[in-house]
Amino acid sequence: MSYVDWQAPEPLMEEATEFVRKAREAGGLIKKGINETTKAIEREQAKLVLIASDVNPPEIVMHLPPLCKEKNIPYIFVKSKEALGAAAGIKRPASSVAIVDPGKLARELESLIRKINEARLGKR
Repeated sequence: MSYVDWQAPEPLMEEATEFVRKAREAGGLIKKGINETTKAIEREQAKLVLIASDVNPPEIVMHLPPLCKEKNIPYIFVKSKEALGAAAGIKRPASSVAIVDPGKLARELESLIRKINEARLGKR
């Protein structure tokens, strides 16, 4: 798990995963999987990126944190790719998800990003 550069508190991981489900159900736009997530980051469309910390081999996702940093896009590691896939509304595990448009949950997303940034800065 060397690609996990910081560990969020578990309640925050769960809140982020749950936000994916809420955004999807509210008609927001989310990108699922490594390729779609990478494209959303490169195009600077992603507002928040969630990366599963149980991905094997880790090389699959280890490019995402540096790319997010380069593009100044917040990201969080979550516990399980199964939970991330379920939250994204797919039957398969998802190694990563990018929230592109939170729909009517923009304020909630801002609040979540603020919590993530605070948790991340507190870990340094």
